[in-house]
Amino acid sequence: MSDIEGAKVFREAWIAGVRKHFDGEPKPSYVTPWQDTPDWERAAAGAVFDQVAQLLAHSDRNASRLSREQKSRFVATAWTAQMYKHFGEDVKPGYVADWPELPRWQQETDADIFEAVEDATKEA
Repeated sequence: MSDIEGAKVFREAWIAGVRKHFDGEPKPSYVTPWQDTPDWERAAAGAVFDQVAQLLAHSDRNASRLSREQKSRFVATAWTAQMYKHFGEDVKPGYVADWPELPRWQQETDADIFEAVEDATKEA
């Protein structure tokens, strides 16, 4: 799978998760379609997709046995690292909140992202 395809899987899973788990109407930036997603966000999505895919590969897919919380924490931590990469010290605090501080909808969406990567990489 190409980097762009992986990033799109991530973004599509994010949007689907927001629509499923967010209570009320999400901010437009939460559900921005791929073609309007900023370059930094595309790059971050691709990097996190790759990290999840590598975790699955290097564990002989046994990382699939992680709990939903563990899957969500992995995605959230990988995303936080990307935020520091792209924004340095100017990162918004909400972009780098620790997992327990994230809203429940975001925790669930991050778990959904991990599972979307699982599904997308099963054939690989």
